[in-house]
Amino acid sequence: MSIGQLKIGLLHSLIRKEEKLLIEAFRNAGVEPIMIDDRKLILDFHTAPDIDILVERSINHSRALHALRLFESAGVLCVNSYHVSQICGDKLLTTAALKDNDVAQPECRVAFTEESALEAIEDLGYPVVLKPAVGSWGRLLSKINDRDAAETVLEHKAVLGSYHHSIFYIQQYIEKKGRDIRSFVVGDECIAAIYRTSDHWITNTARGARASKCEVTDEVAQISIAAAKAVGGGIVAVDLFESDNGLLVNEVNYTMEFRNSIDTTGVDIPAIVVNYVIEQVKQR
Repeated sequence: MSIGQLKIGLLHSLIRKEEKLLIEAFRNAGVEPIMIDDRKLILDFHTAPDIDILVERSINHSRALHALRLFESAGVLCVNSYHVSQICGDKLLTTAALKDNDVAQPECRVAFTEESALEAIEDLGYPVVLKPAVGSWGRLLSKINDRDAAETVLEHKAVLGSYHHSIFYIQQYIEKKGRDIRSFVVGDECIAAIYRTSDHWITNTARGARASKCEVTDEVAQISIAAAKAVGGGIVAVDLFESDNGLLVNEVNYTMEFRNSIDTTGVDIPAIVVNYVIEQVKQR
């Protein structure tokens, strides 16, 4: 089969800058991607879609997760896989996978009630960061500096009562001096990395952090690839903290955003992603 005959599905919600760059990269490689809008998608548990591989780019975690499960059940190869998406989409599962594979990360605690969460916070020591187990773009994060703040935030989360607030994921606060690192892993290679710098303690670019080039040192590459393998591999972005004891993995993202990182790093990230996807089909 020639490259031009490949049927590559692109699962998407909105068409953001990243999706436009991927479409362009696929076309440059001689492939016209088949666009699959998750807002219009209907799956019947029986019919196998007529595609060779599905590239997941949905911005809605629950849609992505369930669509991937059903596509894989129909025999479609998916990048990233349901397994990877399930782990990366839940901070508790990510932390467990990193721990199981001896990948360095901040200390964490998980609790299920206000009372046990407060006990866990004080055991870990102030300040801590309270995160929703499922969430992205730096939303609903709370830096808790003392017991008064802990009691207030925990009560609010308990009263709000949604799934996002029902599990208390508590992470040691790492003093990162205004920046963290985001690295990009495709297959077995860490292809690029950026610093994300902000005056705010949250350094997501979605929250206004500034991107600058970070050299992919042996340390950055090793821990990034180890983190990617721990969650199942594929195409992921790894968020790293610089600490007094070396690099620590904060999170692993399975629908990575890279619009601010191509010019910054000089690496053609979408072209590398496209080449990886095509190779996965060839190797099947």
